[in-house]
Amino acid sequence: MICAIDIGNSNIVIGLMNSDREILFTGRIRSNRDQTTEQFFVEVKALFHAYEVSLKGLEGIILSSVVPYLTDVVRDAFIKLTGLTPYIVAHGTKTGIRIVTDQPASVGSDLIVDAVAACEAYKGPLAIFDLGTASTCSVIGDQRTYLGTLIMPGVRISQDALMEKAAQLPFFHLEKPKHLIGKNTIESMQSGLIYGNAAMIDGLIDRIEDELKAPVTVIATGGIASLIIPSCRHEIHYDKDLLLKGLWYLYQKNSRSR
Repeated sequence: MICAIDIGNSNIVIGLMNSDREILFTGRIRSNRDQTTEQFFVEVKALFHAYEVSLKGLEGIILSSVVPYLTDVVRDAFIKLTGLTPYIVAHGTKTGIRIVTDQPASVGSDLIVDAVAACEAYKGPLAIFDLGTASTCSVIGDQRTYLGTLIMPGVRISQDALMEKAAQLPFFHLEKPKHLIGKNTIESMQSGLIYGNAAMIDGLIDRIEDELKAPVTVIATGGIASLIIPSCRHEIHYDKDLLLKGLWYLYQKNSRSR
């Protein structure tokens, strides 16, 4: 059994997976940049205790992070908890992906991990949408070649901006409205965010295919993807556990050489 950890801007996702890539447990802890190692240790220990999760037989830990400060906090907490030192995904990690961007080292580790998982499951070209705090689209060509990325404000960022910057717009829960053309203020904002982001994704897919001069297989993941993707018109494969699967593959690729 291995532990796969994804440190994102909003949440830290922790997954336990067996040798067959089966996910045995997943849990989330909110990303808190002010948190100390001791505080995170207590929080993750309480999470495992609440769900009666045993770490007996844990072979290793792999960690991907887009929040540099929290990387050491989480690593040190898991060392204290398990006695094992997590392997941290970084530039130089064996991925099987060839990055052809201007600055390969600057590509986020989460994007690379998503790409690894998608390349194991599908043939290129690929477009991988990860809808989290930021919305990203990674474009993968033939032969597992990472061509580049599109980065956009995430759906929640847009929602927060509407409520914060527009004085007369109220708080609202993000859910699919009854009508495309909103009949009231809440419904209008819900429709704009849901269908607006779905239309953006559809439009980007068309433009990516135009630039590549080839059809792409589209994969979506991320906390809010399940709310947006059903309103898209293109065929999109939704995989909420894409990043955890990518971490599993990377652990297998890199653990033997350690």
